[in-house]
Amino acid sequence: MSTIAEYVANYSANLHYRDLPADTVHLLKRMVIDSIGCAVGGYTAEPSKIARDLAGDVTSRRPVTIIGSGQTSSPDLATFANGVMIRYLDFNDGYTTLESGHPSDSIAATLAGAELAGAGGRRLITATAVAYEAFCRFGDAFSLKYIGFDHVTNGAIASSIGAARAMGLSVAQTAQTMNLGITPNLALGQTRVGVLSHWKGCAYANASRNAVFAAMLAERGLTGPAPVFEGEHGFFAAVTKEPYRLEPFGGDQGQPFKVHECSIKQFALGLYSQTVVEAALAARNQVPDFRVDDVADIHIRTLQKAIDIMAGDDEKWRPQTRETADHSMPYATAVALTYNGLNQSHFADEHINDPGLASLISRTRIEASEEANRRVPEAMLCNLDLQMRDGQTYHAEVAHFRGHHRNPMTDAEVEAKFRGLCADLLTPDQTEELLGRLWRLEDEQDISALLRLTRI
Repeated sequence: MSTIAEYVANYSANLHYRDLPADTVHLLKRMVIDSIGCAVGGYTAEPSKIARDLAGDVTSRRPVTIIGSGQTSSPDLATFANGVMIRYLDFNDGYTTLESGHPSDSIAATLAGAELAGAGGRRLITATAVAYEAFCRFGDAFSLKYIGFDHVTNGAIASSIGAARAMGLSVAQTAQTMNLGITPNLALGQTRVGVLSHWKGCAYANASRNAVFAAMLAERGLTGPAPVFEGEHGFFAAVTKEPYRLEPFGGDQGQPFKVHECSIKQFALGLYSQTVVEAALAARNQVPDFRVDDVADIHIRTLQKAIDIMAGDDEKWRPQTRETADHSMPYATAVALTYNGLNQSHFADEHINDPGLASLISRTRIEASEEANRRVPEAMLCNLDLQMRDGQTYHAEVAHFRGHHRNPMTDAEVEAKFRGLCADLLTPDQTEELLGRLWRLEDEQDISALLRLTRI
């Protein structure tokens, strides 16, 4: 293919369910299960309520179902509402390389595209595979963070081709979806620095909303600017300032599918703090009769990129919002040591404003480790020393957190996480029926009926 958009469009439109290995299908179903569980768990968050309220103002001749409420709306606003719920708890999957993020955010777009097309589970699985390939391969090619753009810029690419594949668009229509989905949707990195706002959990949902809109325009014959990457004022000229090489996608030239390198989170917080919390808990559990007031010093050594994102500005050391707290490595460490665990409730204002946690944060040091930097992206190495006031020091090292693709959760653990997220909102029978049908997603013929099972 002569351009990146042409290559990706040709790949996407010609990938079929039969092309996916059985183990890849299984992993994709795990990601769909995890994402829908996260959406149910995020249902009561304020941004989720706002997104659903906005979507509720709109009716459509081609409606798409909103997770949790069971209401329908226009495809783009339903995608936004579903995307906000999937992402808001910061509990959905992660992928890290030159650029990091959460490829499962694009499932909001593939769900909408499949429902729009009246397609079943096999189309949804295939479209999700395409979106994962795009998010991860573009993330492998270039780091956006250090030039001021958010990873959601790659999310717009992934969701555009995911929506197009779910809708069954042609090669030419998929290429136009990319042109229309990328050009107006370059996301600023300000989303994830300083005091983090509600938008931190909504930015990718907006990219998916715009992607579905782009696919609907392309379906009707609207054309977009091309070549979107290589053009005189295209992506390379305006964003990266240099061209980059995109590796072949999964199944092409023997390449494995990227979902095999994606991880499921054990804790509802930023990906780079997963190993840190595990290390903090491991060190704590070595201390006889642990008391938080006896902690003299916490010394964390991890990769520089993790520090840049999770401890690189003053606000991460004095979080004021839930969004900042779940992206704060020192806060997550203090919570884990204080409560011998961490869950969604620990991001409530009562904890964020707890002087005891602030005191523990003040006894925390974080610095980069050459070994951790060297092992990226194979590992997210954390070494943690917990020094007590009696002079004893307890050490823990974690390279691959539970749920990391090199230390994966079992299916039973994925199910337990799903049940925990649904426990307060769905009945046990509802949860089990939904879980069973998601495990048999390839046999599902009606995506809207499946999503109605989430009705709270």
